[in-house]
Amino acid sequence: MPHNLTQPWRKRIEASDKPAYLLLADLIAEDIKSGRLTARDKLPTLRDLATALDLNYTTVARGYAEARKRGLIDSRAGTGTFIRGSSPSLPLRGGSGAEMTMNLPPEPQDGALLERMHESASRVMTDSDLWDLLRYQDFGGTTRDREAGMQWIRPRIPDCRLDQMLVCPGIHSVLAALFSQLARPGELICVEALTYPGVKAIATQLGIQLHALPLDEEGPMGESFEHACKTLKPKALYVNPTLNNPTTATISRARREALADIALRYAIPIIEDDAYGLLPRQMPPAIATLAPDLTYYVTGFSKTLGAGLRNAYVRSPSARQSQRLAGALRATTVMASPITNALSTLWVEDGTAEAMLQAVRNESAVRQAMAARHLGAHGIEAQPEGFHLWLPLSSAWSTVEFASYLRSQNVGVVASAAFSTDGMPPEAVRICLGGPMSRDECDHALRLIADTLAHPLHPHATVM
Repeated sequence: MPHNLTQPWRKRIEASDKPAYLLLADLIAEDIKSGRLTARDKLPTLRDLATALDLNYTTVARGYAEARKRGLIDSRAGTGTFIRGSSPSLPLRGGSGAEMTMNLPPEPQDGALLERMHESASRVMTDSDLWDLLRYQDFGGTTRDREAGMQWIRPRIPDCRLDQMLVCPGIHSVLAALFSQLARPGELICVEALTYPGVKAIATQLGIQLHALPLDEEGPMGESFEHACKTLKPKALYVNPTLNNPTTATISRARREALADIALRYAIPIIEDDAYGLLPRQMPPAIATLAPDLTYYVTGFSKTLGAGLRNAYVRSPSARQSQRLAGALRATTVMASPITNALSTLWVEDGTAEAMLQAVRNESAVRQAMAARHLGAHGIEAQPEGFHLWLPLSSAWSTVEFASYLRSQNVGVVASAAFSTDGMPPEAVRICLGGPMSRDECDHALRLIADTLAHPLHPHATVM
């Protein structure tokens, strides 16, 4: 560190009444902002800086600790202390930080669209019989609600009858009902080796075993599924086939056909959780179109419009199976909210839902471009119309160390263990680009992640 920086620091410290350790951190921040200090600049040792500033060793140690707490510097065991650069910690939204853990769609700041949504929501309450919305209704939604559901899923499931369609209170509740209906405690359901964590929680709650199917570039391996069908007698196959949570992968057409063929030969019901299925403009056919007599097709609005819109649409293999599923769901959820149903139905009918979906796609593409710019060199797996990405980690970081360090910098990501069903999670994390973050906040967080990857630290210096 040049003498022409330590001399001004010494003068400022001598002239100030502020505690020297706090002022030292302020001075480091000022010089980073001005460009006098840049990323990877090495700072003096504690003893050398104490001598240069005429301070005691403990004061300088506290100053460095304060600067590290602010995300300004890093300490590497055996090599010294370095400037982190222009991506300090992110005290966003009242100190809550960049929350990139929950997989939420972005919130497009489109004034005309927001006004349209407000107007539609007001119209629901104005034009409806309010008492009717406050009463119990038959499970599965009104005829109008189910017709709207068929309209919404028609791009993926062209052929669907009204008696196969249910409107339900969220995808998660549907999965819980299907797992409980298809398997008893101790029985087995096949799932992808990396999958939606909610499925793991449901299985644990119900005492159902999950059998992990290994993944390759096309999806769950067909040979493994067939072997499981022959030897383990699974009660169902659960897949998240489009923009998989967490890997962002989409099962290829050939693999969908292979899985459907195996399921048909062994009469294994399929739960197709297509929560992200409407985001991409072009997709392989839904598995429900390849094995319609076995597949429960499930989608909703939580990953396309917003998690607070707790509506899911389920197309069952037959009217009888739809009635059985309605009974299982009625026992645990009573019904979907008639008010929420009315809003979702109107938004589908008047095109607002489609406009919102398009806006989410466009905003996701902008954020994925940011991610590619900052993290593209690190082998991320991502899709342009999705809003999460999968980041493999090099040997310099363990997943726990990486996630813990980012959390100390107010950036939340999810470690791979949360998604693993085979007990062998890869060194990787999932990063969500949506939710309430603005574009600037998302960009800032991605720059911090990239800077952290570029300058891996000794774990004892990072995990706080």
